[in-house]
Amino acid sequence: MAKIKKGDLVQVISGAKPERGGDRGKQGKVLEVLSEQNRVIVEGVNYVTKHNRVGQSQRGTKTGGIETFEAPIHISNVALVDPSTKKPTRVGHRVEEQVKDGVKRTVRVRYAKKSGKDL
Repeated sequence: MAKIKKGDLVQVISGAKPERGGDRGKQGKVLEVLSEQNRVIVEGVNYVTKHNRVGQSQRGTKTGGIETFEAPIHISNVALVDPSTKKPTRVGHRVEEQVKDGVKRTVRVRYAKKSGKDL
């Protein structure tokens, strides 16, 4: 089971320091998880520029130019942020029983390991 999901708040824990133009220490929301490649796309982190050839669509509008967008970052380079302390933390899972509409179910719940609070 993945420890990081879409919509989670994560912090970049490796890479170049911000003084050197890097993204270490930046926090952002996960936009997409690419589980096959073990990568995530984080909002506002790892911006890259792509130059597209200028062309014309069928209606005559110009396409192309310079685009900036977020590139994927390896999942090992980000850590989940504990919502209460706003600091990166490790994540664990525990099995709990929940009763819903009179039916017992076992559910895996994520929790922050250092603080012990549920995420």
